[in-house]
Amino acid sequence: IVKKEYERAKELCEKSLKIREHSLGKNHPRVADNYFALAYICVEQRKYEKAEKLYRKSLEIRRRMLGEDHLDTASSYNNLAYVYDSQGEYGKAEKLYEKSIRINKNILGEQHPDTADSYNNLAYVYDSQRKYVEAEELYKKVLQIREKVLGEEHPDTAAIYNNLAGLYEAQEKYSEALFYYLRAYKICVYKLGLNHLSTQVYNKNMEMAYLESNPEGNFNQWLDEQMKE
Repeated sequence: IVKKEYERAKELCEKSLKIREHSLGKNHPRVADNYFALAYICVEQRKYEKAEKLYRKSLEIRRRMLGEDHLDTASSYNNLAYVYDSQGEYGKAEKLYEKSIRINKNILGEQHPDTADSYNNLAYVYDSQRKYVEAEELYKKVLQIREKVLGEEHPDTAAIYNNLAGLYEAQEKYSEALFYYLRAYKICVYKLGLNHLSTQVYNKNMEMAYLESNPEGNFNQWLDEQMKE
């Protein structure tokens, strides 16, 4: 979205916020939705300080009006955690992601895709801190849920293969990394096509891991051979 579109979206959200505050009151859940939307726009613009304040307002209203154990409250925890994660405040992000996981598990169950997403977010925080054991455990939990619920050939499952591959690559476990990068790549080639952004990203990730492990190798030749199997 270009800058003008962000500003237009922000303007419309602020107008809607004023109308809802006037007609519904400042503590109505729909007002919290507006704060949530405004915060999202700030995140997209990387205005994290503003986003944090707006997500906190949304969270405060949702906790007060909807309760601690509500899916909208979980969303507020999750998105506020993302703000901290983006700024490297991993301790704060961990605690909020854990709260989001607890709510999603209680309401949706362990095997729901939204619960899997919460696990994935926390795994990424661990990964960023090089807590590889903890990250691997959660990524594999996400993988188990997505394979069961969405299937092994779903693009969302491919995303976890890619995350696992990156985890192994960071530890210089190149054979494991290439195994998962290749699985992610094949799914996207067949499901999304060669020109899809995810396909191209996974291809590039795989090439980098291949050359790290085999600097003199021919990646394109290797990939052609793998795709024939």
